Amino acid sequence: MTSPLVYRRYGGSLQVSIPSFEVLVEAVRIPETQWLATACPLEGLNCDPRFLAFVDTDGNKRIRVAELRAAVEHAVKLLKSYQGADAASDVLALDALSEAGVKLRDVAGILLETLKAADRTRISLEQVRTSEKALREAGQNGDGIVAPAFLPEPLRPLAQKLMACFPEVKNRAGQAGVDLPMLQRFREERSALLVHLAEKASVLAWGERSVEHARRIQEIRPLLDTYFLQCRLVAAQPEAVTSLKLEAGRVQGALGDTQALARVVSELPVAPPEPGGALRWSRLYRGQSFEKLDAFRKDVAVPLTGDMATLVDTAWRDLSAKADAILAWQSRMEASPLRGLVEVLPTLSESELEALEAACRADLALKDKLDAVDELERLILYQRWLLMFANNFISMPDLYQTKRRALMEKGTLILGGWRFRLAVLVTNRAAHAALTSQGTTCTLYVHVAAKEGGESYEVAVPATRGRSGGLMAGKRGVFYDVEGREYDAVVTQVIRQPVSLWESMTMPFERIGQFVSKKIEGMAAAGEKSLDETLEKSYAQGTVVAPAAPAPAAPAAGPGGFIAAAGIAFAAVGSSLAFIVTQMKSLTVFDVISAAMVVAAVVMLPSGLLGWLKLRKRNLALLLEGSGWALNDKLMLTRDLAALITRRPRLPKNARVDRTDVLHSVLVKAREDDEEEPRSPGMWLAIGLVILFVLLWQFREPIIREACSRRWMAGATCDSLMTPGSSPTVPPAAPPAQQAP
Repeated sequence: MTSPLVYRRYGGSLQVSIPSFEVLVEAVRIPETQWLATACPLEGLNCDPRFLAFVDTDGNKRIRVAELRAAVEHAVKLLKSYQGADAASDVLALDALSEAGVKLRDVAGILLETLKAADRTRISLEQVRTSEKALREAGQNGDGIVAPAFLPEPLRPLAQKLMACFPEVKNRAGQAGVDLPMLQRFREERSALLVHLAEKASVLAWGERSVEHARRIQEIRPLLDTYFLQCRLVAAQPEAVTSLKLEAGRVQGALGDTQALARVVSELPVAPPEPGGALRWSRLYRGQSFEKLDAFRKDVAVPLTGDMATLVDTAWRDLSAKADAILAWQSRMEASPLRGLVEVLPTLSESELEALEAACRADLALKDKLDAVDELERLILYQRWLLMFANNFISMPDLYQTKRRALMEKGTLILGGWRFRLAVLVTNRAAHAALTSQGTTCTLYVHVAAKEGGESYEVAVPATRGRSGGLMAGKRGVFYDVEGREYDAVVTQVIRQPVSLWESMTMPFERIGQFVSKKIEGMAAAGEKSLDETLEKSYAQGTVVAPAAPAPAAPAAGPGGFIAAAGIAFAAVGSSLAFIVTQMKSLTVFDVISAAMVVAAVVMLPSGLLGWLKLRKRNLALLLEGSGWALNDKLMLTRDLAALITRRPRLPKNARVDRTDVLHSVLVKAREDDEEEPRSPGMWLAIGLVILFVLLWQFREPIIREACSRRWMAGATCDSLMTPGSSPTVPPAAPPAQQAP
């Protein structure tokens, strides 16, 4: 009695646990709705391609539920012990085969005998493939197709001639050769061609040039058929001769136009039609066909009829009939695939053909044996990969492991100081990005290129920790595939989403900063442009010659105006600063900190809540579905799984951090050799004094009031410096008394 299935929770997803092949036999029977995946593409899986080809029985480059079930049932039928399958071994113990696998046991014994193996109780995948390769290299393929290289020397020329006559057929080793259907068709075509050649003497009545004469007759036939029809018309209705002539008006209208005249002349008969149905060569019109007809007369008509003056209707019909028969015979001759062997057909030996057939039958007799070799390879591959594949299809526990890799993983990306462990092959980035952009996971699309010009491909990498701000298109890193090979990596696209809660809370401030910086840059650019335009306009006005009677000049905008404007602007800024400082004087430090915290909370809390909801909705299933997987359940990206996928490794345990800045000591040594830059302390002192004066001027009243209240200055001095009402010693002026009505 089998133990009940156990379902485990992986990152929020409930998946059936398949620790052994015996459990797998039960797991494939659960409803398809409880499978994590129902279909997947072959491309991008890190397992033996031959295994995938064996499972993909319909050859559509995808594996579905029914195909995996059939593969498990096939393995169960041939195995009575699942120890090799549990260990994912590529070595098959022969005593693990069931009664249904007796044929495979016999074939394995033959292969081990061929390889002179010391251990005859087990056979490995490497041994099967080595022996199969040796058999194929020896010309034994079991498909009945024999390449000329594996035939006896006397038979090779005949095999090559046959291969040149018929469409190419290749054996399992990819070599072109001959097979029984080709030999059978050769016999049929040879018999038909020999019968056809026997008719040659009776059909080719004009000797070696019969085909040439027939083609000349076929070429000229439309002209002469039309002429002899015209002769019959004239014989039946003599007045029709007038209708066969050109009207004077058409001839007159065509004169002066060569093309029009040529069209008119082409409507004339080749010669005057005679009621007796004879063509007199001497009466040929010199129209467009004159040269062609004259050459036909000399080369064909006169030699074949013997009449140098005329060609009668009956002779022409006889020539046409014979030409049709000759061309039909030649057409069948040219359609024969053996037309190139006409000269050697009588010399071909029947014994050589029988020897070729024997070689093909001998190879075909190996079909059961070699098919059994394929079945033996299939079974070993199923033992090696079925359990692992099921743990990446029915369930996916390897996605949540650090010591094992899932079959769909391509490798690890090192980028920006982070290690991104999960990478999935992408064949169509536009379609994949359209799907992943609907989710909330930050996804990188990375182009992976071999350093020595090897295979290049593109992967999708989820970023689950850190910050997404430093991830941008064009950023470079290093990619290591699952076998440890190193590749160059370049980010080609980023689907940007919050990676952490802190990033989602601070993202509004980043956007505000970006907005403000863009506005400042825009204002600065606009100011520079305006200044350039003003200077250009002033320069243009200064170079224009003054008119004789100038209008009254406006107030000059020279240095004085500039200084006045600068003073006004400076005073405005100073007044604003003074107002802010005055308002801030009434607040305590606690009030300022509280206000800042309230503003930050108002901005950060809604953003943090929204970011938290997005982080909870992150789903890795979109990453696989974009690559062609069909999934039943979500693969929620929990906090623990996020920490597993994206990591920043710590320093080694015994490492020590030296916090001395080496650059500082290097700069000290470098500055000793550098020429000292000239300094101007007077300029910096003047600037500092100006700033100090401006600050004191803007805050003069509070400072004087404080000094007067503390009796640091005499009362008269305070009265002279302070405005009425502001001095402690000068009372404010009384309002004017109102007069009595």
